[in-house]
Amino acid sequence: MRIGIITGSGTYALPGLEHLDERPVATTFGAALVTHGRLGDIEILHVSRHGPGHHRVSHQVEHRANIAALRDSGAEAILAVTVCGGVDPALELGQLVVFDDLHFLANRLPNGELCTLHTEPGAPGRGHWVFEGPFSEHLRGALLRAAAGLGHTVRDGGCYGHVDGPRFNTRSEIALLAGAGVTAVSQTAGPETVLAGEAGVPYALLGFVTDYANGVREIATPVATLVGLIRESTERFASTLRATLPLIDRDALAPVGTSLSWE
Repeated sequence: MRIGIITGSGTYALPGLEHLDERPVATTFGAALVTHGRLGDIEILHVSRHGPGHHRVSHQVEHRANIAALRDSGAEAILAVTVCGGVDPALELGQLVVFDDLHFLANRLPNGELCTLHTEPGAPGRGHWVFEGPFSEHLRGALLRAAAGLGHTVRDGGCYGHVDGPRFNTRSEIALLAGAGVTAVSQTAGPETVLAGEAGVPYALLGFVTDYANGVREIATPVATLVGLIRESTERFASTLRATLPLIDRDALAPVGTSLSWE
């Protein structure tokens, strides 16, 4: 089984990954650097959104190239992780969240283009991604069981809110998102969710709460606390991913939703 893993801020390499090869994968949307390796018996295709040293900030991530490269490299599923800001005040700092819904109304890439793989009229597979929930329930279940088995505090469900970076959000912006039911926000996973859905690759998103978004608490989370928790997230993500992989049943993997297409 071949599983794609996408990591973000604070996790630029996967602890414990038996490294086999690292090379750029050419796609219609540009090249993406993919690390091939193994975690236990599972073949891994790892993409670091930001690259070593956080070379790319959020608005410079090439989401279409990343997803297309994983699809074209044979990923049967994608597990993605993100540090995030809590919008629901009931969240605890350092808590994991396995999201089950998405708020991404703009549906745009960082460069302003619509977020889709369907860029050319008449191209095979063009159409609409139709779904009830945007994330793979089988992968969500595996993440939840793995986190609970390790004793990590984890929330089952929550709405991921995609926000544009690189700046953080104002109090009024967060208040609007809270009113829409958003649980936590970050700046990269909205496009990934949509593009993986269009690509037909099952995708799930694991969050780690590093701060409270503006206005959620009376006293803002100190930046030093945010930075410290980003560092802490690396091992929390790595341990959860390692424990998740053996729980994935290849026979239970299926694309999320359906594609209403004209081929």
